[in-house]
Amino acid sequence: MNEFTIIKKYLSILSNKYKGSFNLSDDIFFDYKKKIGISTDTFNEGTHFINFKNPDLVIKKSLRAAISDLICKGIIPKYYFINFSGSNTHLTKKNLNKIRLALKQEQIKYNIFLVGGNTSYSKYLSITITAVGYSKKGPVLRDGAKINDDIYLTNTIGDAFAGLKVLKGKIKLSKKNNDYFISKFYLPVLPVKFSKKIRLFANSAIDISDGFFQDLQHLLSKSNLSSKLFINKIPISRQLNSYLARSNENILNYISNGDDYQILFTACKKKRSLIKKISKSTCTKVSKVGIVKHKFASKTTKSVKEAIKLPKKLGYVHNF
Repeated sequence: MNEFTIIKKYLSILSNKYKGSFNLSDDIFFDYKKKIGISTDTFNEGTHFINFKNPDLVIKKSLRAAISDLICKGIIPKYYFINFSGSNTHLTKKNLNKIRLALKQEQIKYNIFLVGGNTSYSKYLSITITAVGYSKKGPVLRDGAKINDDIYLTNTIGDAFAGLKVLKGKIKLSKKNNDYFISKFYLPVLPVKFSKKIRLFANSAIDISDGFFQDLQHLLSKSNLSSKLFINKIPISRQLNSYLARSNENILNYISNGDDYQILFTACKKKRSLIKKISKSTCTKVSKVGIVKHKFASKTTKSVKEAIKLPKKLGYVHNF
């Protein structure tokens, strides 16, 4: 079984009486009376990060990934809880000082505050972060996409997977490029300013955590819809584009592995000028990468005429 089967088959029934739980089909809980949004994420050594040699980078990545679930919905994060399970080799004084300083920097950067948590002993390191935020008008959910909506993506994707491959020694580049990709793996640039305006135009939204195609599928399957995508419109960085050109590797492998934490959203065509205006005012790159279609019209193209076969692995899935 995988994570999605477990949720659908065993857990979602426990939440079906509560409107704000969305039957566990979204990444958040939202209390519509109190206007509070909550999301929680767990990050495990060996799965979400290779090791704990850079505790400051690991904790920053974990926190940004956790608040990304709120940000992509137009919810402003305010507080967070953090739970550590690890051994004395993980939670040393040196590491704890690095963690404290890193969290202080992130709190200033995102205007959030630590309000609680827990620590417990475990042979393996695990970090769980629960983020809490507010939205006066409610969240932008996964299930609002409409036929003929434009599909958009903020900034660029794919660099994080390149960074993971650098860390694993699977690709070797110049020090400058190695440092760039590693930074993108540990320190995703969240589109915070742009997200604060997202309710003005988005019909549906999700963050890219598991991979572009899989997260798009999450977005569209909620509305029983499909898409027409243009692969040459999917934004990647200059550095990744240069590497792919030299190595002749497939771009699909890089955009399908997640950890990008950019916003994937849909909006009606009438909102194009508004989106362009907000993109410019918030200094956020926004790319139109496809169109929402009815269920049986799924197609990925390089151009209008040339079809592309999707990869077998659409994204990352936790299998048990």
